Parts: sequence; C-alpha cells; structure tokens
Amino acid sequence: MYIKNLVLKNFRNYAGEKLEFSRGLNVLFGKNAQGKTNCAEAVFYLCTGTSPRTRREKQLIRHGEDFADISCLCEGRYGEVEISARITESGREVRVNGNKITRNADLMGNVFAVFFSPQELRLIQDGPDERRRFLNVSISQLSRPYYVALSRYNKILEQRNNLLKNRDLDLVYDTLPVWDAQLCKYAAIVAKSRTDYAARLSPLAAEAHAYLTDGQEQLVVSPEKKYKGDEQELEKRLFDELSNNYDRDIRLGYTASGPHRDDLDITINGVDAKNFASQGQTRTAALSIKLAEVNVFKDACGEYPVLILDDVMSELDLPRRKKLVGRTDGLQTIITCTHAERVLYGREVNKIMIEGGSVKR
Repeated sequence: MYIKNLVLKNFRNYAGEKLEFSRGLNVLFGKNAQGKTNCAEAVFYLCTGTSPRTRREKQLIRHGEDFADISCLCEGRYGEVEISARITESGREVRVNGNKITRNADLMGNVFAVFFSPQELRLIQDGPDERRRFLNVSISQLSRPYYVALSRYNKILEQRNNLLKNRDLDLVYDTLPVWDAQLCKYAAIVAKSRTDYAARLSPLAAEAHAYLTDGQEQLVVSPEKKYKGDEQELEKRLFDELSNNYDRDIRLGYTASGPHRDDLDITINGVDAKNFASQGQTRTAALSIKLAEVNVFKDACGEYPVLILDDVMSELDLPRRKKLVGRTDGLQTIITCTHAERVLYGREVNKIMIEGGSVKR
C-alpha cells in the first residue's frame, strides 16, 4: 500500500501544490516552519478523516480563504483509490473514487497510515485520554464495526450523562436500565476490541523496543485487566457494574465506569513509564509502540500501512536514526526533517524540498 501523489489547495500554508511520492523512502526537507508537517498532516487526514494536530478543522484552511481542498491517489492490493476532501467553515465533504461518503466509517480501511511526531510523547506522558485516542484511531482503521460501535457508545453515554443530571430521581432510576442495555452492547464491542488489539500490539512493541535499545530495556504494554471474556460476558459484567453504581453516578453527575475510562499500562524495565521514564526513554517507547502498530496492520491486512515520521530524526542519536531507517524497508515512509542527509545512509530516497508552502524542484 502506498500513496502516489498528494494535491493541496488552500491547505494550511499551501496555495496550491502537488507532491509525487515513491514506494519507498520519501524525505520532505527544508527549514523550520515551511510546511513539511502540513504535508504529513494532510496525508494522515485523508487516510483517517482526522488530523493528528488539531480537532478544529477550520484551522486547516489557509488564512484568508473560504475552503481547503486536498486529495491523494493511492494504490493497494485491490487497485487504485482516489480520496479527496473539501473543508469549509461549516464542515467537510469527503469522496472516495468520486463518491461522496456520509460516514467517516466509510473512509476507514481504504488506506492505512501510522503517524509519529514528537507530540506522540503524550501517548506515554499524558493521561488516559491520549492512550484511548491512540487505540481508537488505530483500531478504527482496521475495523469499521469498532468505529461504529465507538460512535454509538459515545452518543448513548452523552445521553446517559445528561439523564444523571436530572433532578427527577424517579425518572432517572426508571430510565437508566433502558439506556444501560443499549450502552453495554456497544461497550462490550469496544472493550473486547481494545483488549484483543493490545494483545497483538504488546509483543511487537516489546520486540521493536529491544531492537532500538540493543536489548538494554524491556517495554511492556498491557490493557487494564478488568475487561476479560467474550462480548456477552463483558456486556453482562458492564451492565451489572453500572447497575450497582447508580447512586454514585447520580451523585457525581456522570458515568464513572466503562470503556471511556480505560487505560493502557506501559512499563519500562518493570517501572511505570508515565511517572518515571526519562525523556529519551519516553521517546523510544512511544516510537516502539508506533513501529509495532505498523506490524499489527501488516499482520491483520496483509500489507504495510504508510508510515509518517514527522520531525523524528532530530530527536534521536545517530545509532537510533540508522536503526529506525532500517525498519522502513518494504514500506512507504514519509519523513520530514531539516536536513535530508541525516536520513539517507546510502539508501535510494525521493527527496522533496519544501520552502514557504511550495515544492522547490
């Protein structure tokens, strides 16, 4: 699976530009603040329907313009796919092979992508929200049913939380079981999918981390152990958990248990990474998890995703840069950096110089 080209119009700092990519290593280089990361962001947006940098889509529109257009031509095992998006102040319109899609779920799975930047350190350092977001974006690319279940779960959860704030307690107690029956159906799908995904990810992350650290450190990624069993067992357990905590949830005014409170446990040499890992350890652990994600996609789908590495090389020492580049064999990789020579190491590379929102040929 690889992206042949990317077309940008009024996207971020680009007035209009087209980039051609090779199947292998592509290096977008140039001075800081020229638009390299914007290209990487556009690629990931077209693959997933989400930006890795902002949740406010109007920020993607070039200053002074009313819209942004982005598109890419991709090729995978099922042939060519063209994906395009028009982003306006009021929303967006996404098309796959010219056909307008009305659900983001229909975008998932056309082209897979894994994105890593220095901001991904939040995966280790920040709270559970970041780790859930990582799981949601990654699993949704592999499973449309997961994305649909997650969307429905979040909508019902919002309605349940609104009900909990109602002061008519008789109404609340009478209505909660109705919402919970629906909520737990989707919660079980979400919880089981995350547990299965973590089981796939964990050994691959441990192997990637051992490779990057020359076996000096051991990384363990594991889900919380509270959600075990098949979907029917989980659905019943979640329903019982909610039922037993009506008083607590009413007092708090929100739902205090369920997959929306999930987390991943991440340790390095048996020590909690969030609280005790150094900056260098955190960076290597986050990168290892992303490299593991690449292989999860390969194992699940039979082909590699597009790997996007944004401004990663400046954060690594020379041996780890070389090791990282060594892991890109056989898959399309898009790297942004200030100096292309830092990532060449004798390899055949498609170099693209970016200056002021333009490709310098």
